[in-house]
Amino acid sequence: MRLQTPQTLVLLAAPLLLAGLAAAQSLPSPSRNVFKCDEGGRVVYSDVPCMGAKKVEVEPTRGVSKLSGKERVGDDVRREVFREQVAEALRPIGGMNPRQHDTFAQRVRLSPEAQRECRQLDSQLPALEQIERQASGAELTAVQRRLFALRSRFRELGC
Repeated sequence: MRLQTPQTLVLLAAPLLLAGLAAAQSLPSPSRNVFKCDEGGRVVYSDVPCMGAKKVEVEPTRGVSKLSGKERVGDDVRREVFREQVAEALRPIGGMNPRQHDTFAQRVRLSPEAQRECRQLDSQLPALEQIERQASGAELTAVQRRLFALRSRFRELGC
């Protein structure tokens, strides 16, 4: 029996990986950006940014395995797990973790200009969110306006 080299294994697995990625990319990935907004005294959670929104870190559930003792997951979770496994398998080649891989796969369809702008927003948003946490008064309002504009652009571009 002949041992396969890593390059041969990648070539053999490439058609399967490409088919899986094509199937996984047919649906838009769920938004993990959730914003807590105050609308007329009511707290509203949305994936659309608003003025003065607070970003909420969320991680979607992956089924109800613990309740019944059986693993019960939907097709969306199976696709997500498959994408993560593909990303981990490609990590030695591309150096990206599963989240970075998802971001790359989502942005690959964007124009080079949009991809460049998304990378700029990736660094600008956290910095501005940090400034927002420390600002007050008129400065806070100005920072929130800028943050709203950047978040809206991020969403508009499909980053």
